[in-house]
Order: sequence, then C-alpha cells, then structure tokens
Amino acid sequence: MASTLISAKLPPDVDPTKAPIAFGRRALPKLSREIQSPEVLTQQRALMALCDLVHDPENVYQAVQIGFLENLKTLLLHHDNTVRQKTTEILYIMAMHNVGRQGLIQNAVIPVLTELLDDPEDICRKNTHQVLDMMAKLPEGAVDILHAGLIPLLVVRLKTESDEIQELILGTLSNCLRVEASEALATDAITILKEKLTHPSATIRNKAAQVILEIGTHPEGKSTVCEEVIPLLVSLLEDTDPEVQASAAGALMFATIKPKGRCLALRAEAIPRLLKLVAVENSKARLSAIKTLTMLAEVAEGRRKLLERTDIFQQCLRDPSEAVKRAAEIAIRVIRWKPF
Repeated sequence: MASTLISAKLPPDVDPTKAPIAFGRRALPKLSREIQSPEVLTQQRALMALCDLVHDPENVYQAVQIGFLENLKTLLLHHDNTVRQKTTEILYIMAMHNVGRQGLIQNAVIPVLTELLDDPEDICRKNTHQVLDMMAKLPEGAVDILHAGLIPLLVVRLKTESDEIQELILGTLSNCLRVEASEALATDAITILKEKLTHPSATIRNKAAQVILEIGTHPEGKSTVCEEVIPLLVSLLEDTDPEVQASAAGALMFATIKPKGRCLALRAEAIPRLLKLVAVENSKARLSAIKTLTMLAEVAEGRRKLLERTDIFQQCLRDPSEAVKRAAEIAIRVIRWKPF
C-alpha cells in the first residue's frame, strides 16, 4: 500500500464546463443552492465549479460570509464518493487562505472531518489530511484538532496509511504537539515514531524526528524521549539526508536537557557525530549540534572530550549566522569552565 498513488480522477460524466456560473457576486449564492439539490449530478457539477472559484481569496471570503461552510459540512457525509472528494478538496483550497482557515474554525468543520479518517476512498482521506495539516499551522487550528480528540486517531493511522498520507499526519502532529503532547504520550506515540525513524523515506524520517522534537519540548515528554529514542536519534546524525540530520540534532538537543539524556547520548557516542555536524552547511543543523554539545559539556566526561576540540567552536565565531556565533561562544565558555 505504501507505493500506491492516490488518484483524483473523476467520473467521465462530471464535466465542469456543464455547470453554468452566474455573473459576479451572484455566482456563489447560485452554487450554494445547487449543492443542496436532490440530484447528485447537479451537486457534483456545482462542486466542480466551486473548486475553481475558491482559489480566489475574495470568493473564499464571500463563501464564508453567505454560510457556504454549513452546506459543505453536510456534504462531507454524503453517500456519493465524488461529492465527498470535491467537498474535501474545496475545504483544502479554502484552508490555504487565512480567511478560509478562520471560517473553518468558526464553523466547527474540524470535528466533522473526523468522520472521514476511515473513508473508503483514498483521495477523500488524503484531502482530509491536507485540510488538517493546513489547519494545524494556525495555533487556533491546532487547538481545535486537540479539542476534537484527533491526536490518538492520527497516531494510530501512522501504522496503516500510505506514505503520502503519513507525511501529512506527521506534519499535523508536529504542529499540534507543539501546543500539547500529553494525548500523544498516553497513546504510546513514541513507539510508533521510533519505527518511522528507520523508514525508507527520508521525508518520513525527517518529519518523525520533528514530532519527537516537539514532544521533547514538554517536561513530561523529555523523560519518554530519553528512555526510548536517544540511540536512534544519535544514529540519524549520520543520515544521508541533511534535513534528517538537522531534525535529529534538534530532537537530541531537547532530550539532553535532562541529566539522564546526556548520559545516554554520551554512551551512544554522540559527540563525534555532533562535531561533524558543526562543520556542515545547514545552519539549523550546526546550531542544534552546538547547543547539544554544550549540554554534553556539562557532564565531566563530555567536557573532557570536548576540551581537545575547542578549535571547531572557534571557527564558528566567524559564522554568518548570529545565532550560531552566540551558541559557539556559550559552548566555549561551558567547555572551558573550571569549578575553582
């Protein structure tokens, strides 16, 4: 299933050229009436026309104002596959605009989308996850997803969905867990995320590391990350993909805030791998690596190993990134610190 392409091809009798659109501001009210038609073909053609119109933010604003979203919420549970497909696609396009995202929140669309997580049509599920991914980028949207109780449902679907949808789920989780991680921890998300850290897809490995990073920003998450995934994160520091390396270094940075995390990272031989990252072009990876090494320098064993390598940090003092320069200064200070 992982290699299956999700097709958005429509039935041959759904022709957007056959859906007449009224002029100007009358277009959307007319389509609003048509999508409530008892005839499925009329609904399909109206949705096809609407799909083109909502690319314009002015039309999205008008659609929200005239109450279009209430009708679309009803169509999410329609018996016809094409109606559900086009409805979810319209919601995704609307979610690309800020006014559309606000409209989806105000009209409580997210709880209704829960019903489509098990839709028999792959394209409907993909569109649904695209909507959730877009909504999660807005703090209010992430909160709505959390309140709808979607986190456990999303975590479980990482086991069964195609790679394409898994990427969307991981993106949604990353933004939501930045706000609150307790539900994910309660559903044993770390066990599933550990598997994703060794996935053949670099994108999935990267996004899984980002989710673990967000979990590690919470006090209750740090302990779980320490116990479960530090050795895997250390191995990802040598991943072939630079983005995976950067995300793994970021997750490790939060995991090593706790003393136990530092000890586990040292035991996993993190220092030589992190020192290599300090010299890479990716500034995000450099910054995370320097900050993680600073954490490890607070342990006597780590400080002893890093005292011989301060030249690497000295080179970072000429880095074009101010954040990297400041981190290097702090690292040198911590490494050279003496108790008396």
